[in-house]
Formats: sequence, C-alpha cells, structure tokens
Amino acid sequence: MDFDRLGTVGVELPHATDVFCCLGTTMRQAGSEAAFRQVDFTYVVSLASLALGARARQFLLVSSLGASPKSRIFYSRVKGETEAAVAALPFEGRQIFRPSILVGERRPGEALGAMVMRGTSFAMVGPLRKYRPITAATVAEAMVRVALRAPRGVNVYQSDEIERLGYIPHST
Repeated sequence: MDFDRLGTVGVELPHATDVFCCLGTTMRQAGSEAAFRQVDFTYVVSLASLALGARARQFLLVSSLGASPKSRIFYSRVKGETEAAVAALPFEGRQIFRPSILVGERRPGEALGAMVMRGTSFAMVGPLRKYRPITAATVAEAMVRVALRAPRGVNVYQSDEIERLGYIPHST
C-alpha cells in the first residue's frame, strides 16, 4: 500500500470488521520530526478514517508506553496525539496497545538497548513491570485476543497487561 496516497480520492479498503494498525517508525529512521509525524500520526489517522469507510467495527492500534498528547518528549507527544485522534473516531471499539520496548530482531543500534533491557527486566516488578521489554509476537497475540472479545469504547492496554493477555504457555 502506498501510504502517501491514503487520504486521496479513490483509495478505499475492502470491507473489514477489525483493522489492526502497527504502523510506526523511529526518529532515526524517519530522519526528521516532520517525517516521523507523517508516519506515526498522518498515516495512522488516515488508515483509521479509511477503516471507518470500510465499515470496520473496531480499530486496534499499537502505540507506545508513555504516550501522551501533553508529553514534553516529541515521540511520546505524537503517539498521544495519534491515540486521541483515533479515540475520537466513531468505531464501536478503539483498542490502544502501549507496549514497552519491543524485543526480537532489531537493527544493530537498537539491539544493544534491547539486551540491556532484557538483562535488567528481572528487577522490574510491581509498578515497574510495565517497563519490561516485550516481544512483538506477544503484542500480536494480545491484539488478536482483544479483537475476538471486541470490547466497546476506548480501551488502553499497558505493556504489563499486554504481556498477560498475550501469554501463551509452552507445553513441555
């Protein structure tokens, strides 16, 4: 999909019940605040608007831990503004997932940060538990489980809750 064309005439999505949005970039990858905002706000809100046109009942969005439209941190502020824009749309359900740092296959610079986070996660208990690193697969599993339940309204899932929702016990 050409995301630069999302808001243009003639771009439509097929009928959908649930739309999962995992769009996002990093400041480093985007190269500028404007480019970051285009991906993490404009593309996401345009996709949500198209989802309404496709008669989707719910929109499931991966955001970020710490997202707030009032944040002094640009990244977190854009994520919060995106959440607010999606929450204002008239879907039956708006499911917002705020994972901590995602671990798994990463670019070299991010790999070091993820290793440090994994090495210290054992100490993150109680209120700090939501800051533990989490795998993208766990986030995806949680999103599917929530989609199947289809709760109405705006629902926000912090990283520790995402971990509980997405936990899959391994059989031995």
